[in-house]
Amino acid sequence: MAKDSYLVGLIGSGIGPSLSPALHQREADRQGLRYLYRLIDIDVAGVPPEAVGRLVRAARDLGFDGLNITHPCKQLVIEHLDALAPQAEALGAVNTVVFEAGGRAVGHNTDVTGFAASFARGLRDAPLESVVQLGAGGAGAAVAHATLTLGAERVTVVDAVAGRAAGLAEQLCGQFGAGRAVSAGPERLPELLAGADGLVHATPTGMAAHPGMPVAAELLHPGLWVAEVVYRPLETELVRTARALGCAVLDGGGMAVFQAADAFRLFTGREPDSGRMLADIAELGERSAGQVV
Repeated sequence: MAKDSYLVGLIGSGIGPSLSPALHQREADRQGLRYLYRLIDIDVAGVPPEAVGRLVRAARDLGFDGLNITHPCKQLVIEHLDALAPQAEALGAVNTVVFEAGGRAVGHNTDVTGFAASFARGLRDAPLESVVQLGAGGAGAAVAHATLTLGAERVTVVDAVAGRAAGLAEQLCGQFGAGRAVSAGPERLPELLAGADGLVHATPTGMAAHPGMPVAAELLHPGLWVAEVVYRPLETELVRTARALGCAVLDGGGMAVFQAADAFRLFTGREPDSGRMLADIAELGERSAGQVV
C-alpha cells in the first residue's frame, strides 16, 4: 500500500528563505498527502558543512523519508551515502537523498534535469555555440552537464578556485568529448563574455545570504543570454540588471520547480504537476519580493 505521510528536509547554508518547503507541501496538499518539509540550516545549527554526514544519519534515525541537499554540501555528502544513482555518480554531486527500506541512503541529482527542462522552456531558441559558466561547485557540475546535453558546442568554466574549474572541465571532456569544456580564471571574463552567446551563473552570489553581482554589469550586453541558478530571490541583481540591458534572461525559478518535481517523485513515487508548481513559484516569488534582501 502506498504511503500517505512523508517527512523530508533540506540541508544547507542560509536556507531560511527557501521556497522548497512551500513547493513540496503545496503539491502534496493537492494530492491529499500529509507532507512535512523541514529546514536543517547548518548556520542556525552552528555546524560546519563537513557535519552533513552526521545530519544525514540523524535524519535517517529520526524516520525521514528523504532529504534535499544544497550549497555547500552537495559534494561533501557523497562519502556518507550507501549508493549513488548513475547521474549523481557521474557528476560527483548530490542534491537529493532517498532513504530506502532498511535505511539505505541513496544519492540522486535532479539539478541536471531541472536546469535542462527550465532552459528548454525559457530559452528554447538560444544560441549555444559558446557558453561561459560561472561556478564549478555542485550546482555548477550539474548545469554544465545539462548545458552540454542541450547541445552547447563549448562551455568555458570560470571559478575563483582554478583547480576546481580545471577539474570540472576535464570531467566534462571525459563525458562529452575533447574540447567541449575548458577552464579559465575570472580575469578573462571581459574577453570571454564579449564573444560568448550566453552566461550561466552557478555560484551562491545573489542569494539572500550572499547579495550582489557575480560579474560587473558593464560586461553584460544585449547579444548575451543569461541563465541564473539562484532562485531566492527570484529576481537577483544579475537577473534584474541583465534584463534591463536587453539580455534574454532565465531566472532560477524554473530550475527550482523542475528539480523539486523530480525530487517529489523520488520521495513519494507519485507524479507531480510541474505546471501547477510553476504557478506556485511565481506566486511565492511575488509574495516574498521585497522581504528578502
